[in-house]
Amino acid sequence: MHSEVGTTLAEALRDELSLTGTKVACAEGHCGACTVLIDGVPTLSCITLVHTVGDAKVTTIEGLRDHPMVHAFVREDALQCGFCTPGQIVSAVALVDATPKPSTEEIRHAMAGNLCRCGAYPKIEEAIRTWQD
Repeated sequence: MHSEVGTTLAEALRDELSLTGTKVACAEGHCGACTVLIDGVPTLSCITLVHTVGDAKVTTIEGLRDHPMVHAFVREDALQCGFCTPGQIVSAVALVDATPKPSTEEIRHAMAGNLCRCGAYPKIEEAIRTWQD
């Protein structure tokens, strides 16, 4: 990808690669809707400049299509409007990759950067707790 300097990773993913699962809500790094994994680390793509990513592996929600966490979110009805869901799932996958059976406190800490205007937090926590079921 050869984006202009100053292009955010979110813009490049959405506009140049048509990976529109990554959402942009605040465009300031406050809400987590744009979360992607860069080398396995949750990263806010709306404030990450694409030219800084280099050869790192970027994983979007599209790359997690078959991950059990997606199925857990559906099973637990851990969404309402769905706008924040891609970022929520990406952050949740990073958490369980590091800690497969996280405690409630670990879940809340890891997910603190992902806001949900619909208030689906209890169901999101349940999906993360039961992702392996």
